[in-house]
Amino acid sequence: MMQTEGRSPLPNDSPGPRIKIFTRSFDLRLYRRSKALYEELGYPTVRLTDCSADGYFYKMLKDTECDVAVNIDEDAFLVDPAVLRDLIRTVLEGGYANAGCPDGGTDAVPRSGDPRVTNPFFNILDLRQIRPAFQRRLMVRKDEDVEPYYPFFHWLSDRFTTLYLPAEKHPDGLSTILKDPSGRTICLHSWFARFYSMPRWMVRRLEKNEIDQPVRIEALIDQAYAIRGLRKTPFTAADRLAFAANDLVRWVIKIPQRISRWPYKIARAVRRRQSSHPIH
Repeated sequence: MMQTEGRSPLPNDSPGPRIKIFTRSFDLRLYRRSKALYEELGYPTVRLTDCSADGYFYKMLKDTECDVAVNIDEDAFLVDPAVLRDLIRTVLEGGYANAGCPDGGTDAVPRSGDPRVTNPFFNILDLRQIRPAFQRRLMVRKDEDVEPYYPFFHWLSDRFTTLYLPAEKHPDGLSTILKDPSGRTICLHSWFARFYSMPRWMVRRLEKNEIDQPVRIEALIDQAYAIRGLRKTPFTAADRLAFAANDLVRWVIKIPQRISRWPYKIARAVRRRQSSHPIH
């Protein structure tokens, strides 16, 4: 499902590339909080739901009304729209096809992924470069790929020029502070968004390090709003009803998607076990 909102003109007087903001979204609460921080830019915004971890990039590529895609997760909170605008200009003037944070090689990201890959919590993608060369059949996933989106970003890094953005670990010990090349902060990314609206008893059962993830994420949202000098709009009873309906629909769709991946994951685990214990 793709929902397009805020189809206002671009915030400049001269003709230029058509820019849209895309957000892969599961939690409507987080989406509302995140969107409020970038809607002043005036770019059309697209909420992508029920997409696979790589499929939403292919939806962006199919959107022929967009030249430049700003991909920002619903748990990445923009703290300076002017920095984002400047970064878009830097990407286009520098001829980059992609800008984002390396998925590994830094302690600012709580994972040990491939630094050639940019983690998709934030990207600027010049679709005008990517679209003519893109072929879905080239996106072949290998056993060593950590995530389904790795083939797409490997292909991007091999074929085009990527602008890798610096980042720092947030004082909360988990979140990432993403910066532009000159060191200005773009956004705060919380990670672990799946815990945000999950019942506390379930979070405690699933989260082994005993961090209260919903409280940590809410504190990060508060920080982003404070930096911007904005006040969080209280959710109404109608909002909460919409959130409950969204949760129900998203989980009804997500659970079968998860189950459908089990055969692949089992087969991959078997292959890895066989490769690590060869039969002589």
